[in-house]
Parts: sequence; structure tokens; C-alpha cells
Amino acid sequence: MSIIEEAYRQSIQVVERCMHAIGVKASAQAVGYNQVFARDSMITFLGASLVDNPDFQQSFRVTLDTLADYQSRLGMIPLSVDVDKPGIEANQGAVDSNPWYVIGHGVYYMRYKDADFLRKHLDSIRQAMLWLDYQDSNNCGLLEIQEAADWGDLYANRGNVLYDNVLYYKALLEFAGIQRLCGEDDGESLRKADDVKRKLNVLLWPGDAEERSRIVRENGYCQEWLRVIRMSSETYWFGKFYLPYVSFRDFGYHCDALGNSLAILFGIADEARMASIIDHFIETGMNRPYPIMANYPPTMPGDKDWREYYRNAHLNLPYQYHNGGVWPFIGGFYVAALMKAGKKAFALEELENLAKANQIGKRQEWEFNEWLNGRSGMPSGMANQAWSAGMYIFAYHCVMNDALSADAIGIVQG
Repeated sequence: MSIIEEAYRQSIQVVERCMHAIGVKASAQAVGYNQVFARDSMITFLGASLVDNPDFQQSFRVTLDTLADYQSRLGMIPLSVDVDKPGIEANQGAVDSNPWYVIGHGVYYMRYKDADFLRKHLDSIRQAMLWLDYQDSNNCGLLEIQEAADWGDLYANRGNVLYDNVLYYKALLEFAGIQRLCGEDDGESLRKADDVKRKLNVLLWPGDAEERSRIVRENGYCQEWLRVIRMSSETYWFGKFYLPYVSFRDFGYHCDALGNSLAILFGIADEARMASIIDHFIETGMNRPYPIMANYPPTMPGDKDWREYYRNAHLNLPYQYHNGGVWPFIGGFYVAALMKAGKKAFALEELENLAKANQIGKRQEWEFNEWLNGRSGMPSGMANQAWSAGMYIFAYHCVMNDALSADAIGIVQG
């Protein structure tokens, strides 16, 4: 059996071990991530729902029920729900929980065609989208994110963050599809999605300051963006990719692999931008030793985005954790993005490399660790990670199953 096929078999087993009565846990370990995380679970089921397994369907359904049960009165989907003390952990929040919850409903419907389940949660989905709308604190059309308020919970992205706004765009598309299926579509969600897409390509794609400034002025966009556009137009020296964030007269320089891969998958990036992003991944070696470093280059002490909390438990030192560490779940999105860009032969090579990342372990083979050091490739974090396994399954189907498009995520395709 090839390593690609063995990794697929092992991935299914990891997801099976993560299932719990209230949903899929982030890890099968007894200690560590003994919670149902909104983002981890929805990402896991992008792949797991492609497996013909009724237990996976039931776990997906129960997970969505659990997240809805602990939604706040204002519409916030919880960061996580602890399987032992659910009422406590559910008080914590993260911005990306809400869009992943909405996207998850779209994926569940597309996999299982359960319209009754969708209608059952329509009010919850509507409240989740309303909560997201309130995260646009300055009425610019994009979400404003506090520092370390999403999956990168020890990283200094802030303001108009690429990753969260790409998810917001996709959630708007899915909400439009959900409304249409429930007979309530009014076109507003699609209009807002188109607006988010245009603004991401104006604000977060560097270059041609004159043209970008003209678009801002003619369309009445936030005038404060003009300062950042002039500044960020000078980043050609490093490469062409979506900037990780733009905040008050400031922006990030590093390349966010997850945000850029999602921008490709969800159709925000056109063909030229797709090619540029992928070229940057490869030319900088972000895909080595395994696919793929979360951010590159890593933030170093003394850099403007360095934070002393990066030293917490030595987690976010350069080439570790969010700061340039290799995350196999992001590797799954990266492989799928290669397929979206029409690079099947290379995607197959990278799928094999992703299998190797999940195979290597601290104590034994096939640990499916949380992350690996971006230089040495040494595995770190918790083992038996559901989203590492789920996204391998997704990447496998994207590459090996010609019937599955790499952008087959949800109701509305990019």
C-alpha cells in the first residue's frame, strides 16, 4: 500500500477516535483538546463528510446541534464546548467560529441534502451572520478583528485580517444559498459578498497604488485606506500575495498560507493572483520540509509585530506554532488550492509530502500531530488531531477523485 493510501486509511481512524456524544473533539487525546471546537470540527468535516460512513454524518449533525445549543444571546458561536463541562468553555469566543459554523451548514446540506435540518437551524444561522455584521466596527464593509482573536490565537494579526474576511465572504455566499433553499433569498447577502471580494482585492493585494486609490475614491470606500495603499504598494520586493492584515496605518508583511489558500479555493483570487501566490509559496520554501508553514517569514524579536507573549511556553518562537510552524491541516487547504489552480501533478507530490507530515511522530508513526517545526520538521503539539486527519481526507479526494472539484465546499462555489 502506498503512503498516500495508508495515510487516508489512518486519517479515517483518527476521526473515528475523535468522535464524542456531543460532537467531534479537536483531538483524540484524553488530555489537551478535550473539546468540540467550532473551527476544528467544521474543518474536520470538510473531509470526513466525503467518507461513506453514517457515523460521520451523525457526528457532523450532532456537532452542529451542540454549537447551536451554546450560541450566545447575541449570536456568537462558541470557540469550543468542553465535553466534560460544556457550560464553562462555551463562554469563550473567537471571530472565526461564526463563519465556519455557517459554512459547515452549507457543507452538511451539500453532502447529505437534509433540508429539514437546515430549516431547523435557520434562525441560529441568521443570528450568527448578524453577529458577524456587528464585527464591522467602522462600517467599511470588512470585519475588524482584535489581535489574536481567531485560529492564530497567539499571533498579532489585527484590523482587517485576511483569513477572517475570506471566511466572511464565503459565509455570505453560503448564507445566500441557505436562504434560497429556505425560500428567503433577497439578494442582499450576495451583494455584500461581492463587496467584500472587491475590497479584499483593493486593500490587501499590494501594487499599483494609483489604480487602487482611484477605486477607493470613486467608490466611496474608507478614505483611511489610501495611506495604507500607498505604503503597501512598495512590497513588490518581497512577493505578490494577499497581505495578512491591514490596520490603522499599518499592515503585515508576512505571507499567511491559510488565508491565501482559502482566497484561492473560494474564488477571491483570479488566475494571475493564484499563480503568484503559489509561486511565492514554492520560491520561499514555505512548503518545505512539509506543507505548509503557517506564516513566512517568521516574526523575529525586534520586528514590529513581535510580541513578548510569543515566548509563552516557548510556543511562538521563530519557525514554531503560528510563527512559521508547519500545520498539516493548512497543508490540506494548500493541496486543494494547487488543484484549483490546475496543478494536479504537483498536488499529487505535495499530497504525498503531507502524508509524510502526518506519519512522523514523537513516539510512534501516524500521530497526526498538531504542528511541526518549520525548519527541522520535528512534530509538536497534541497528537491525533481531527483537523489534520480531516483535511488529509479532503486533500486526498481533491487529488485522487476527479469527480470532486477542489472548490467543492458548500452550496455556492467560487
